[in-house]
This record gives sequence, structure tokens and C-alpha cells, in this order.
Amino acid sequence: MPPTVPSTPSDPATSATPATPSTPDDRTVARLRAAGCVFAEDEAVLLVAAAMGHPDAPAELERLVERRVAGEPLEQVLGWAEFAGLRILLEPGVFVPRRRTEFLAAEAGRLARAAARPDRDPVVVDLCCGAGAIGAAVAHAAVPMRLVAADLDPAAVRAARHNLEPLGALVVEGDLYDALPAELRGEVDVLAVNAPYVPTDDVGMMPPEARDHEARMALDGGVDGLDVHRLVAASARDWLAPDGHLLIETSRQQAATTAALVAAGGLDARILHDDEIAATVVVGRR
Repeated sequence: MPPTVPSTPSDPATSATPATPSTPDDRTVARLRAAGCVFAEDEAVLLVAAAMGHPDAPAELERLVERRVAGEPLEQVLGWAEFAGLRILLEPGVFVPRRRTEFLAAEAGRLARAAARPDRDPVVVDLCCGAGAIGAAVAHAAVPMRLVAADLDPAAVRAARHNLEPLGALVVEGDLYDALPAELRGEVDVLAVNAPYVPTDDVGMMPPEARDHEARMALDGGVDGLDVHRLVAASARDWLAPDGHLLIETSRQQAATTAALVAAGGLDARILHDDEIAATVVVGRR
């Protein structure tokens, strides 16, 4: 199976639907439910399917169930998450892409298509890429492009390479713009950023699946949650092509401040919302 393949969308709480549904036993379902898994039956189906094909399927199922019961995110236990109809490979500790980020990915894809020219493919950068979910979604939904993804977390970079390199993307490790090839300066048509935006004091109130099993650097955005937004917004204009766009996911409460940061960086800023999936994105245009 290729690293990023179409899959059937499912309830966001279960993340994805396996290719071959299986019937879990009642004991597995009961263990998951006792551990607090609201969608225990659906999760059990996914775990049974993941164990199928292993030389010792019962032992493998037990190992997977133990990890899930211990609180590890289902997606990390399975090794993949569903995002925008794609199967995104993960590694333990890597940020699990959220459904709300599909809103940013869809807008980034639309802008990439609009930027395409007969003599030039659009340049798309997935900054703070995590496992590369945004880049993968844009690559599948848009026109041929030059795609570059970057992250500071080595585990995230490994996962992103699995997901994006088969699509022709360049995946690099480093701190924000320092990681990008210098020749991209002034050439980026779409700069998609899902940087951490949780205030430091709020990280401890996040669900245990996130705070205990995802890299802190992928969650903690500083005192007001916007430290990385400040860094991104301050230099985005230097990297964008004329009419290029910066997209930053944020919260509804933080959106006005993020938009002000983007405007202070010399871009025309606007705020987009999708109430259905509780998504907020600030878009800046050069």
C-alpha cells in the first residue's frame, strides 16, 4: 500500500475506516469502553483489522489494545490517520492531524489551483508540517506543483517523508524558514501553516491523548499561544510571491490577534471560519 492512499471518510472520532472490516469480540469492545473510548465498537473494528495479516494476529491485537487502553491515541496505535480522504502515516509521538485542519487544506488547494500558470507550477510550502497531512491533501486536490514541507521535530519529518516524498515533495528538517531552500524566497504561492497555538497554561487541560502522547513543540504556542504565529507572520512576505497567500490555522478567540500580526507583516489579512468543524484560518495576501 502506498504511503498516502484514498480511504473512506468516517466519523472523526474514529479517524478512518479500514479496507477490510472485521468483527471484534465483545471482550475487546468492553475493555475499550471501560478505558473511556466513546466509540469502542468502531475502534475495536479498526484494531482487529490492523492486527489481521500479522503472523500472530491474536497477540498483535492484544498489543494494540493494550496501547489504546493505556491512553495512546488511536491513530498512533494504528500507525495512520484519515485526513481529507487520505491515509496519512504516523509515528509514535507525532501530532495527529485534526479534522478541522481540512478547512485550511481545502483553501490552500483552491489557492494553489488559482496560482497555476501554463509556464509555471505553483510553489506550495507546508510549514510546521507534522506528518505532512496538509501537503498531501493539497497535492491530491490541486494541480501539479512544487511542494516543500518542513518541521523541527525529527519524528514528524520521518513521517512526512513517508507521506510526501512519493508525491515528489521535498521534506526538510529545521526551524521555520531556516529550513527552506533559499531559492524559494519570494517564490511561494501558498504558505500553509498549522503552527502550535495552545497557550502554555492550557496545554495541561488538553485531552491526555494529546498532552501525553504528542510532541510538546506541536502543541505549546507560548504564553498567549501565538509565539510561532508572530515569527511566521513577521517574515512571510519575504517568502511569498506577488499575490501569494499565507494561511495560518488559529482559534476563533485568537483570530483577531493573528490577523493583526499578519497585517503587521505587510499582508492583507482576512479571517475565515467553518462553524461545522470549528475551524478558523487567517489568510494573508501579498
